[in-house]
Amino acid sequence: MKSLPKFTALALLVALTGGMYSNSVFAAPNYEEIEKRKAAKTKIMGERVGKKVAKAFDLYNEEKVDEAIEMLRELDPSDDFDKATVNRYLGQLYAQKENYSEAIKYTRQAIAPDALNFKDQGDLMKLLGDLLMGTEKYAEGIKAYEAWMDFTGEKDPAVYGRIAQGYYELKQFANVIEPADKAIAASEEPNKQYYLMKIGAYFDLKQFKKAVEVGEVMVKIFPEDPQSWTRLGGFYLQTEDYGKGLTVMEIAYDKGYFEKENHYKILGSLYSLVEVPWKAAVTYEKAIKDGKIERTKANVTALASYYHQAKHISDAAKYYEEAAKFDDDAELYGRAGGLLLQNQQYSAAVVRLNKALELGTEKKGSAYADLAEAYYYQDKFKQAYSAIVKAQDDPRTRKFAKSWANFIKDKAQRRGVSL
Repeated sequence: MKSLPKFTALALLVALTGGMYSNSVFAAPNYEEIEKRKAAKTKIMGERVGKKVAKAFDLYNEEKVDEAIEMLRELDPSDDFDKATVNRYLGQLYAQKENYSEAIKYTRQAIAPDALNFKDQGDLMKLLGDLLMGTEKYAEGIKAYEAWMDFTGEKDPAVYGRIAQGYYELKQFANVIEPADKAIAASEEPNKQYYLMKIGAYFDLKQFKKAVEVGEVMVKIFPEDPQSWTRLGGFYLQTEDYGKGLTVMEIAYDKGYFEKENHYKILGSLYSLVEVPWKAAVTYEKAIKDGKIERTKANVTALASYYHQAKHISDAAKYYEEAAKFDDDAELYGRAGGLLLQNQQYSAAVVRLNKALELGTEKKGSAYADLAEAYYYQDKFKQAYSAIVKAQDDPRTRKFAKSWANFIKDKAQRRGVSL
C-alpha cells in the first residue's frame, strides 16, 4: 500500500460531507441524489473529539503511529459523524502499518453509518476497494468499487481496470470483458493493460478469434509497440490463419521488433506452413548464427527439416548430422545418410549410415538397404550384397531386400565379381 500523507491538526478540523454505502450491481448511480449530497451542508467534528483527534495526528506526524492509534481507539464518540471520522483515520493508520485486516474493519465501520461528507465518504469507499483487492478479497473488492461508482457517479478507468482484474483472478473470465471495455472507453489515453486483460479472458474462454480481433486493434492503436505485432503473429499461428500471421511477423521482423527466440521460431513455422520452406530455412539459419536462436539439438533439427522440405539436400544432411552429434542420435545419422545417398554423395552416405548402425538405429532394415545402394553405385558389390542380406532380417524391408539381393548378385556376376 502507498504510505499516507502527513496530516496537520488543522486539516482534521476541515469540513467533511456525507454519503451512502451501496451494494448495488454494476454502477447504477442516481445523479440527482449525488448532486444533493454534494450540496449538503458541511459537517465538522465536535470540539472535544476534534481536539483529541488533532493530538493523535500530532503524534502521527512525529512518527509515533502506535501511540496515535491508541489515542484514537480510546475515543468513543456518540455522534455518528465523529465516530465515522475516528474510524476513518484508524483505518488509514492501520493501512499505513500494513495491518490490512484492521484497516478493512475500521474502514467498513467508517462507511457504514453514511455520516461522512461526500468527498471523504467517496474516497473511503474507494480505499476499501483498494484494500480488499490488495488482500486478494476480489469479490468483495469488486462490490466495494461498484458501490463507490454508484455513490460518486464517477467513471474511473483505473477502477474499471481493477474490477476486470478482480474477475480475472476469480476466473470469471466472461465478466472481465465489460469492465475492461468500460476502462478503455473512459481512458483519455489508450492503456495496453486493458486490452491485454480482454485478450487473456478471451483465450481462457477459448474464444480465440475474439482475442485476435483485440490483437488487431492493438496493432492499430500501438503501432510502435513491438509486442503488439509479435503477439498478433502468434495469435494467427494459433488460429491457423497463416497468411495473415506471416504478413504481421514479416513486418515485425523488418522493423526489428523481435525480442525473443520464439519470435524467430514463429516466423520460421509460418514460412513453412505457407510452403515457403527455403525462407524458413535461411531465416532460421541466420537467427542461429546470430545467436537469436540457441544452437540446440531441437533447433538444429528444425533447421535441417526446413532445408529438407525445401529440397536443399546437402544443407539438410549437414544439419541433420550436426543435430545427431549432440547426443549420438542414430536416427538423425541415418536420416543424414539417406539424404546424402539421394544426393549421390555415396561415400559420405556410407560413413553416416554405418554410424547410424553402429549406434543401434531402430531402422536397421532401412539403414542396411540404403547402405547397400550406396555401395552398389560405387561398384562395391561384395559390401552391397552383405548389407542387403542383413536388410532381409527386418520384416519391414525383407521383400525389397530379397529382390535387391538378386539384382546385386546378377550385376556382380556380369562384372566377374565373386560374392
